[in-house]
Amino acid sequence: MKILAVNFGGIGDEIFFLPTLISLKKEFPDSKITLALEPRSKSVKDLTDVIDDLFLIDIKGKNKYIELLKLIFLARKGKFDMVISSGGNKFISILLWLTGIRKRYGYDTGKLSQILLSGVVKLNKNQYACDMYHDLITLITDKKTFLPEINVEHQEKIPNSILIHPGVSKMSVQKGMVKTISADVWAKVIELLSQRGKTVILAGGPDDDECIKKIVKLTANSKFENYYGKTKSLKDLAVLIGKAEKFICSDSAPLHVAVAMKTLTYPIFGPTDDKKLIPQADFIIPIKSKDNCPIKPCLWEHRQTTCESLDCLKITAEDIVETVCR
Repeated sequence: MKILAVNFGGIGDEIFFLPTLISLKKEFPDSKITLALEPRSKSVKDLTDVIDDLFLIDIKGKNKYIELLKLIFLARKGKFDMVISSGGNKFISILLWLTGIRKRYGYDTGKLSQILLSGVVKLNKNQYACDMYHDLITLITDKKTFLPEINVEHQEKIPNSILIHPGVSKMSVQKGMVKTISADVWAKVIELLSQRGKTVILAGGPDDDECIKKIVKLTANSKFENYYGKTKSLKDLAVLIGKAEKFICSDSAPLHVAVAMKTLTYPIFGPTDDKKLIPQADFIIPIKSKDNCPIKPCLWEHRQTTCESLDCLKITAEDIVETVCR
């Protein structure tokens, strides 16, 4: 069984998609799974052995349609037995049909999808994202994987440790989607945790560079370990998250890695819906402001960019520290 899975999005989306691939592997143990995804998310392969190969399709670039033609060519050349694709765009069913793959599964986007696909399922966005993606294979298997699973061994915890990852996404900021607290608040959190005798560890990815530099400057008199630049890959970050007793982060990819590692995690949530982005689990405790915004959560539900006031992210360092240290 050769299976092609198509899922375009950021690294967080690919981590959400892992339970779907894992269940497919459970149903077809000898299968070979190829994942078509955006180049920016290719590091997901470092986290799992259920993905055998990748097709890197840059649909956000200038040559979107050439890239989709490349996908069709690679799919035909690969002689796959089955293709599963996420996405609620009506074009998806045409794309899958053009691959020539006999068994085609996707979301029900109308009559065309019902005609061109072998099986369709209702797209239910009002649930945890892992479950939303997993719905795609309900016509194929009864196997169910509830949370992302990654190939990182259980880590010995650093006593009294709290790991902090700002999770700034430059792409989101450029698009007007602010989803995290300011560097000033992160710095104050580190200062307060340090005063309480916690072993504070600061980490970040390339997009966090500006934020990290400001945090370091503001915390010159606080004691903490700066791991920025020491985690060279997503797997390195997963190991570090596994070593922390507690983890404070934003609505970003490291959050979903923490879910897979089952580390006690406190994600900061503002304009996005925590019910769709984290599982109902006792080791994930969202921290939210007490604002009375009538349309919260608004991002992607009511608007495509965040508002200027950002009352939903006016969370004090004191409130964060009190929640984490309970």
